[in-house]
Amino acid sequence: QVQLEESGGGLVLPGGSLRLSCQASGRTFSSYAMGWFRQAPGKEREFVAGITWSGSSTFYIDSVKGRFTISRDNAKNTLYLQMNRLKPEDTAVYYCKADPRRVPTLPGEPGSWGQGTQVTVSS
Repeated sequence: QVQLEESGGGLVLPGGSLRLSCQASGRTFSSYAMGWFRQAPGKEREFVAGITWSGSSTFYIDSVKGRFTISRDNAKNTLYLQMNRLKPEDTAVYYCKADPRRVPTLPGEPGSWGQGTQVTVSS
């Protein structure tokens, strides 16, 4: 099973940018489709963005389209989420998820999770 560790979160002003990373280890990273999810206080975990095994296709929720970009570097075993024009409503703990069978879009489906990284957008 793959192990995942997120990094890159922090406190940022509205309109600012952050880049999250998800470092994978333990299994062949390229054999997993990947996704980013987030969970705000008092809310359920939600899908944010997904990417196929080779990175040829990406998927986003409407609220982040045009602001967030998911990418991966299979040579470095790393998944990224570039977040631009951040808004207070983007505040959440962000998690990466790996699934060998499909692009992960549902929190309840089986897969491997990281421990999460906090993103806070506030003035």
